[in-house]
Amino acid sequence: MENYIVSARKYRPTTFESVVGQQALTQTLRNAIRSNRLAHAYLFCGPRGVGKTTCARIFAKTINCLTPTAEHEACNQCESCTAFNEQRSYNIHELDAASNNSVDDIRSLIDQVRIPPQIGKYSVYIIDEVHMLSPGAFNALLKTLEEPPSYAIFILATTEKHKILPTILSRCQVYDFTRITVADTIRHLQYVAQQEGITVGEQALNVVAQKADGGMRDALSIFDQLVAFCGKEISYEQAIEVLNVLNSDYYFRMVDAALQAAVGDALLLLNEVLQKGFDAGHFITGLAQHLRDVLVSKDAATAQLLETSDAIRQQYQQQATRCNARWIFNALDIVNTCDVQFRTAKNKRLTVELALVKLCRLVETPVTNNQAPIANNPSPIANNPSPIANSPSPQSPSRPVASSPQSPQSAPQPAAAPKPAPQVSRPAPPMAMPSLGNLGTLGVKKENTAAAPTATAEAAPAAPTRNNPFTADQLFDAWAGLVQHFPGEERLIAMLNTLVPELVTPELCRITVANPWQKQEFAKFGKRVMDLVRDALKNDLLKLQVEVGEYKKTTRAYTAAEKYKVLVDMNPHLAELRTRMNLQLE
Repeated sequence: MENYIVSARKYRPTTFESVVGQQALTQTLRNAIRSNRLAHAYLFCGPRGVGKTTCARIFAKTINCLTPTAEHEACNQCESCTAFNEQRSYNIHELDAASNNSVDDIRSLIDQVRIPPQIGKYSVYIIDEVHMLSPGAFNALLKTLEEPPSYAIFILATTEKHKILPTILSRCQVYDFTRITVADTIRHLQYVAQQEGITVGEQALNVVAQKADGGMRDALSIFDQLVAFCGKEISYEQAIEVLNVLNSDYYFRMVDAALQAAVGDALLLLNEVLQKGFDAGHFITGLAQHLRDVLVSKDAATAQLLETSDAIRQQYQQQATRCNARWIFNALDIVNTCDVQFRTAKNKRLTVELALVKLCRLVETPVTNNQAPIANNPSPIANNPSPIANSPSPQSPSRPVASSPQSPQSAPQPAAAPKPAPQVSRPAPPMAMPSLGNLGTLGVKKENTAAAPTATAEAAPAAPTRNNPFTADQLFDAWAGLVQHFPGEERLIAMLNTLVPELVTPELCRITVANPWQKQEFAKFGKRVMDLVRDALKNDLLKLQVEVGEYKKTTRAYTAAEKYKVLVDMNPHLAELRTRMNLQLE
């Protein structure tokens, strides 16, 4: 019976041309061989399974080939190539630094370097997992690595370049290997399947490529696993079953349920996923990735970032046409927040279910005027900028009012004033704060809002004033979401985290600062802060009152008498106890 060889070994590249996904690096090495510009030390670094050791072996075999081809590839027929293929070459030495990482091992290697090659031009020393060498071993290698004999070439391979000493890096030519793309992985797997007589669909190979995460060795190992289970015919359903991968159809169905505000369908779909044995955190992470893929599918320029098969790519594009970009932004915010909270939550399932409910409630946000439904325009906050922000600066008295197309937050005449929007009886659902677009001003005094002439009001009517009712909790949530809009403003962020807004009246909130300096510092951003809060609450009538709290000077008690006085202030009965027991202070 013939011995079985795994695909990762059987189809391991033997020439530069057969290396997958590293064309730039292989071409550079071939050009170096062609021009005879060989360095004495190379460093191959990159993720696992991308071809570092393979390229090192091909390079070592090629430079020792006695009769290279016109394309500067090894002939695989001369004595040097034959000895290498039969693993009996004395010119190519491989050292596993994971198990040979001591100073003595490196000294033995240095002694071996002094022996010139018997066949071929070069003695090549391939040190794999070089980052696992001890500091003493690195230092022992430094001098030899810098000035080796003319016939010695070192090739170091590692997955963690940051662990290598800078003195080693400076003595090597560094080649960074990249992750193998999904498309390249699929094409190579199709070639292997064709050679083995295996029928497999592109969707199943896409699952394998996604699972491999850029490593060809991992992809071939997973492929062998599928063949062992399925035989000569591999289907997409079998692939996701064997590899324990959640079917992408679940994510498409979940997004469709969210767009239809079908809370029940979303919860039942989550229950189905959990019953199949998948973790809720795994599902929410996959949903975030799915929403990202839907987002990049909306634009032809970013569609190339989608690494998947053509069939699934069409599904993403079809669903992207039903989703507005702002809805996807809000959905990503909700899902990412859930992902962060999931790790510390005690009731993890409830955390995910609440996130799914919020996704479904995104489409239930009340719509005013002639806006489209939230499914097609899911962010009325961002799409309806503050009327104050869009208004021009107030006109001077000497300039005619009619020359301005629009007066700032003006209060039109009663006959031309638009009716206020009807109040919504139910409060807005608790949801993650979306990105707020337009920023306005903090407030406008009544004396500056003089009524415009009727003709001007009729020509350019002012935008309707939002007056959505809100609760103190919603005000607190809106205030807490301000931090993300001021990146780099450490002082303001620290201030916002300590200040607690107080709802005095339905149209007035109050904050209390510690000192006048804080009040002055907050005034620099007060207009933008209040406009963000108004947009979040959909209430343009909300005003802010900033007060300076009383500063209480605290003195520390040092002496015994001072400490006694503090204790008496805290408990007056202590003085009575001292009198009864005739106690004296020292």
